[in-house]
Amino acid sequence: MKIAIAGATGVVGRHAAEAATDQGHDVVPLARSLGVDVLSGDGLAARLDGVDAVIDCLNIATSRKRPAVEFFTATSDNLLAAEEQAGVAHHVLLSIVGIDEVPFGYYDGKVAQEQRVRDSGRPATILRATQFHEFAEQMLERAKIGPVVMAPKMLSAPVAAREVGAALAELAAGTPHGETLEMGGPEQLEMSELVSRVGKARGAGKVISARLPGAAGKAMTAGHLVPSAPWRVGTQTWDDWFAERGR
Repeated sequence: MKIAIAGATGVVGRHAAEAATDQGHDVVPLARSLGVDVLSGDGLAARLDGVDAVIDCLNIATSRKRPAVEFFTATSDNLLAAEEQAGVAHHVLLSIVGIDEVPFGYYDGKVAQEQRVRDSGRPATILRATQFHEFAEQMLERAKIGPVVMAPKMLSAPVAAREVGAALAELAAGTPHGETLEMGGPEQLEMSELVSRVGKARGAGKVISARLPGAAGKAMTAGHLVPSAPWRVGTQTWDDWFAERGR
């Protein structure tokens, strides 16, 4: 079958593309370099011609609510409209575990995105995943304030991006679930401790563990970002990933 992937060069999208190709599917990347702008919708309809399923792995680097909501709703609206026009049979969205229980700007954008998919009436499957193993490494730059890294206190069940990508490809090739599924890693870990370990290995300087203020920080430390009844549990541990990365 023919599977289009929005965000096919991203952390998870590239794994979804690799898995879909390995499964014998024809992968259609949706990227500006190929004349497709999902945010504006330019070139999207033509690119989806003959496509059977779309995987949406798009991302935006912001923690603020307004730009997150604007980006995720606009890209979803454009994808869903183009899919309907092209007769695409399945929309698969990658989302995040616990976003409706943690009041945080970026998560608000993902909640709005999920709602757009549900309200569209299109055949769809939403896969909520926990933070990827790479998240701790990404925090070294995203949470850096001068010479200090502020690592968020967050109970998580980190999962391999490769395994999430493979799950997305599998779901896209199947029948739409019409519901939200959850996927997490094999163990629960404190994210700030993982950031500290990566920071030490990378020589990143001082890492300070801090809880985010307000209700968001309380919900993160309470474990609302950990799946309660996962559809699937990943197999690669964070330690195995860390060793694989060469520490």
